[in-house]
Amino acid sequence: PTWLVGDLAELDLPSRGVPADFDAIVCAGNVMAFLAPSTRRAVLSAFARHLAPTGRAVIGFGADRGYDFTQFLSDAQTSGLTPDLLLSTWDLRPFTADADFLVAVFSRAN
Repeated sequence: PTWLVGDLAELDLPSRGVPADFDAIVCAGNVMAFLAPSTRRAVLSAFARHLAPTGRAVIGFGADRGYDFTQFLSDAQTSGLTPDLLLSTWDLRPFTADADFLVAVFSRAN
């Protein structure tokens, strides 16, 4: 594997010699909740830019970690991601309003 160290808010893999049309981006482990609030949309926009036209981004994190699910979904849509599927666990349980975890599967907005 190739390991690159950098700031997700400045994600630009083609500038580092890595083609950007990914079939899948997986962001697990509460990464979104650890980002500075001012960089969240930039990171989501970068994910959208790095997806192949038919690619998917899968992002999961827990509730009560400083990033409200409703705000996250709004930020994702503003950033060019369309939600395809919302789950409440990595084992594919449907998302509900009282879920304490969100796994969102996105495609790139047209």
